Amino acid sequence: MIFRLLALLSLLATSAASVTASDIWVTAYYAGWMQGNQWSFHLRPENIDFEAVTHIVHFSLGPKADGTVDGEGNGITPESSAEIVKAGHKAGKKVLICIGGWNSERGFASATRRETREHFIMNLLSFVQSRGYDGIDIDWEPVSRDYTDQYGAFLRDLRKAMQAVNPGLLLTVACNSAPELFAKVHPVLDQINIMTYDYAGAWPGWFTWHNAAIYDGGARFPSNGAAPPAIHTHVREFLDAGVPAKKLGIGIDFYGYVWNSGNGTPTGGVTAPRQTWNSAPWVKDNVPYYQIMESFFDPGFYRWDSSAQAAYLAIDKPGSADDKFVSYDDATSCRRKVAYAREQGLGGVIIWELGGGWAPKTDKPDGLLQAVKEELLAR
Repeated sequence: MIFRLLALLSLLATSAASVTASDIWVTAYYAGWMQGNQWSFHLRPENIDFEAVTHIVHFSLGPKADGTVDGEGNGITPESSAEIVKAGHKAGKKVLICIGGWNSERGFASATRRETREHFIMNLLSFVQSRGYDGIDIDWEPVSRDYTDQYGAFLRDLRKAMQAVNPGLLLTVACNSAPELFAKVHPVLDQINIMTYDYAGAWPGWFTWHNAAIYDGGARFPSNGAAPPAIHTHVREFLDAGVPAKKLGIGIDFYGYVWNSGNGTPTGGVTAPRQTWNSAPWVKDNVPYYQIMESFFDPGFYRWDSSAQAAYLAIDKPGSADDKFVSYDDATSCRRKVAYAREQGLGGVIIWELGGGWAPKTDKPDGLLQAVKEELLAR
């Protein structure tokens, strides 16, 4: 009996160590609004399986033109910071604060000017120190060519200031463009995470396509012969520019895209990838996984696109008005993306965003996160 108990304890210790000392990072974004009353406390820190992640990024502060920062709008209150930092540290994980998000370039461009940059950096570091975070994640979106030099100077100055205050602080970025910039500044960054999602829309000359496919699967747009976006293509752009593989991460999206209606496809409306149309469908973007499961999922609708390595739902109703093509990451695609990061020798993966994957009305509320954890342990 004692031998069996010791063997079990040894196995559990080995499993825990394999997550803690992971060969790749799993950096998970956690939105302040999901944590707080803006979304009725949808996902509380106590519901997060911290063994499935290596880092938590609290999302997010907003950069202001005068070099100050704003967190209240996204729910980054002193109370929410204290809760997630305490929970993350108790689990032995690093917790970073993010600044930025979509359409934040205007704020960054003003805050990182020569006249305000030092003030901005000091405000960031003051925020980090006062609330106990372990680092800063910069999410400057989009990155326009007009500001790449300014962005690079800001990152270098920020790292220098962080080193002076606390050399152990982490500096990471989320990005989707400007690989040449990150090839130049990678020495000052701990992680360069590519937002490998939001890849498709009902745009002129397009066909239906996945939100976050790993490969293009040989598909080509009939309008111009170009390949649709895919993670592998995106990664190659950064590697070819000179970004080290071990500094790169790719994205897992706990949100999906719901394509609706249209006509002129082989099924009437849109129901599958690579369909062209006569009348364009309309697309609802960034639908949380839990809403997809509650509103659209049925085992009979489920499909796996093996050439693109992507999951989707094919909903073909009479006529075309109620047809749907639902592109999303499921447990299989989560596992495949973790495996892909390893196969390519990358640094890791990011998850956008934990609250989107929390599905309390299902048998396994954190099923996507558990799939990531299972693949993380399978090495």
